[in-house]
Amino acid sequence: MQNQKTEINYKPENLKLWEIPNNYFGEYWPDYYVYLGQTRDSDCLERSNFECGLLEIGGEKTDDNDLELVLIVRENHWACGWVQWIAIHKTAIEQLKRADEIIAAIELYPVLDDEHFSELEQTEANEVWANCYDWRERIQYIREHRTEFEFNCLNDMLACVRGKYFIGYANELVN
Repeated sequence: MQNQKTEINYKPENLKLWEIPNNYFGEYWPDYYVYLGQTRDSDCLERSNFECGLLEIGGEKTDDNDLELVLIVRENHWACGWVQWIAIHKTAIEQLKRADEIIAAIELYPVLDDEHFSELEQTEANEVWANCYDWRERIQYIREHRTEFEFNCLNDMLACVRGKYFIGYANELVN
C-alpha cells in the first residue's frame, strides 16, 4: 500500500509542471508536466529530439477513462507562429519517469538519436542546397569550403553543383 502511495506522488526532478505564461489566452494545463517542445523556427536538433523524445515515452496516450496521459499541445504564438510541446499528465508515472531520465541525459549529451538527427540535418541541407542556391552560388560555396567536400568522381561533383544533393558538412550549411 505504501509503495502505491509513493508511485502516485512521483515528482520528476527534471520536468516542471505547466505554469500559465504572461498574457496567455489558451487552454489551461495545470495537471501536466512540460516535457519537450518545438516551434516553427526550431532547428534540426530540437525537431529531432521532439520526435524521438515522444517515441521514447511511447507516443501520445489516453487511459481507459479517455484522460489524455501524453499529448502534443499545439498553440499559436505571436512571435514564432506556432508552438508545440509534449504534455505528460501527473498520473502517467511510467512516462514521467522515462521523460525525466531523457531530460537528464540531454543535459549531458544534447542529441537523443544521432542517426535520426543526422538524417534530418542532411535532408534539410539537401533542400537548402537545391532551393536556395543557384549553380553559380553552389560553385562559389564549394570553392570557399573545399575541405568539406569529398567527391568520388566527376559525376558526383556535377550532381552536387546541379543541386541534386549536398555532399559537404550538412551542419555547416543549415546552421
